[in-house]
Formats: sequence, C-alpha cells, structure tokens
Amino acid sequence: DAKLLVPMDLAQENHLKAYGFAYWCLTQGTNVEWLLNYRGGSFLMEDAEFLRRKAILMRVTTESVSSGDEASIRSTIEQENMEAVLLEKPPRVAIYTPPDKQPWDDAVTLALTYAEIPYDTIWDEEVLAGRLNDYDWLHLHHEDFTGQYGKFYGSFHSASWYQHQQALYEKLAHDAGFRKVSEHKSAVVETVRDYIANGGFLFAMCSAT
Repeated sequence: DAKLLVPMDLAQENHLKAYGFAYWCLTQGTNVEWLLNYRGGSFLMEDAEFLRRKAILMRVTTESVSSGDEASIRSTIEQENMEAVLLEKPPRVAIYTPPDKQPWDDAVTLALTYAEIPYDTIWDEEVLAGRLNDYDWLHLHHEDFTGQYGKFYGSFHSASWYQHQQALYEKLAHDAGFRKVSEHKSAVVETVRDYIANGGFLFAMCSAT
C-alpha cells in the first residue's frame, strides 16, 4: 500500500508544523513511524485523504511513497546509521514554566503553540503535589534550580521585574514550608529526578540543564 512521507530535510516547508502534524495523526489513531536520521528524521504513515487534507491546511510538505519506494527507504535505514521508531499514542506534555513569565520569554511554549501541539503549564506547587505523574513529557523553562534567582542578578538586581520575581519565589518557598528558595527548588529537582527514574521523559534547555 502507498504511504505518506513527511520529509524533515530541506524539502519540508514548515518543520515545526510538521511535528504538530505527526502529533495530530497520533490523536486520530494513526500510527506514525519516526525515521531517525533519515532525511532529517522524517515521518512515515498511511496514505489517507483526511491526512493529506490536514497537511495542506497546516502547510506541511508531504510526499507519496509507493511500496517500491518504501522498500528502498527501509533498505537505506537498515544499511545506514538509522532507525525506524513506531509512535502509537500522543504524549501528554507539561511545561514547567513560571506563572509570571512573559509570552515571548519561553521558546518552548512559543514553539509548541505554533506547532499546534497541546500542553499544560505547571510550576513548583503542581510538581510537589505529584502532578508530574499525569504527563509523559516534561519540558523545563530556561531557569536554574540553585535558588539564586537565575543568571541576571549582576545586570538586573535593581530592576523592578527582577525584584518582583525574587519576592514571588521567596513567598512560594515559604508557603510550601521551606526556609529558603534553594531548599524549595531542591525538593522540586528531587521530584523531577524521581519522575525520570519512573520512566518520564525530560527536555531541558539553557540553564535548566
């Protein structure tokens, strides 16, 4: 049977939307194969008219793949440093992000919103309450977890937004029963560690690493 290929190399018109399209296919009960290292990590799925229509609406480039073409693709994957991974369900995604962040201050939320991938936002209170167990993927905001209020102290410690952020973090720590922000963040980190140990997936960027 013919298949639909979503290329992720330079042939793709909209890479972020392509990820969102693959996610949407999973929500419709359509299995997707993620061809790791093949043409930038392309996606392969059944060729159905409703999938083609959705791809057009999302401005995602697709290619029709015949059975012969598919055999050639799988041969290439087998011979090269590549892998075909079967995706069967859409992951539940949470983004760890502060309640007072600006919309332009978090690349992860911007990217997922544009890609049309649904997510929830959570913060320290939800993490310590066990909410991580509701999600398959956790994305971290680009802050550190040392309790030192981030990397901007030297430049912005006298700015009103920075002082507001510091006061907020201290209040949240005290409300949660901790003496210091560093102790509060340490408890959050330990909870995230346990989440990973139990099979949760983590994406961290910038100073969150």
